[in-house]
Amino acid sequence: MASSSILLPPILSAGIISRRNLLLSTTIATVSPSPQLPPSPDITITDRVFLDFSLCPTYFRSDPSATLSSTTPCSDSTPLGRVVLGLYGRHVPLTVSTFKLMCTSSSSTSYKNTPIHKIFPGQFFLAGRQGLWRDTAEIGPLLKNLPRNTDVVSSKSFLLPHARPGLVSLCLSENDDDDETRLDPNYRNVEFLITTGPGPCPQLDGGNIVFGTVLEGLDVVTSIATVPTFKPSENIRQFNDFAEFLGDERAQNARSLWNRPLKTVFISDCGELKVTNPSFSPSLP
Repeated sequence: MASSSILLPPILSAGIISRRNLLLSTTIATVSPSPQLPPSPDITITDRVFLDFSLCPTYFRSDPSATLSSTTPCSDSTPLGRVVLGLYGRHVPLTVSTFKLMCTSSSSTSYKNTPIHKIFPGQFFLAGRQGLWRDTAEIGPLLKNLPRNTDVVSSKSFLLPHARPGLVSLCLSENDDDDETRLDPNYRNVEFLITTGPGPCPQLDGGNIVFGTVLEGLDVVTSIATVPTFKPSENIRQFNDFAEFLGDERAQNARSLWNRPLKTVFISDCGELKVTNPSFSPSLP
């Protein structure tokens, strides 16, 4: 049996052993500096914006030849209500700045009159997809006026989990933007999601950036989650999985239609609300 060797502190290896020295050596051996924990994200609410949602009884983007500038919103829409968001400007300042610009811009490249393009019941919904055609996308790819968001390459940006309903997150792993759009050197990611609950969405953690929370209107968020969506049959799902396994690109194109709402929920208005006390803590839903 191989013998194990024990390294003794110099004071003991020299042969000078006393009760005091033994106690000192034990203390040296057992006490070690604790690892430095990263600071907790600062989720002080620095900005507030609002999103007004409306429901159109039909899909108002049914004309495949309609471009972003030629399509008008639904004329017989029903208001669903206002959602007020508190944004974490100290945690991810560039993400918050970009989101505010998209809410306040008067140009065609804003969130106003853009629909929710995916709803995952009991989890989250997506909005702000970019592309060239109005029947498949919601926002044009001309976002050169937006600064580059370096938050997306900072590990601290991803520390907040998608732990409850009413969290606002920048879509990176869940991004549905057109491939051609994302390859453009002037591409800026503005697609976002809002968690609807009732439970957490751990599958979103580490790949998307939580940058705010719902302060008012969580009931509007949960009502949006109940809008019916396109769901393929089990046979179609299995066929699609097999096609994807074989590397058929049409499988991914078919998946893009899954979870699309059958009625159009869109952002009928949006803007900024001034914060009178930036340091207040939100009442969590």
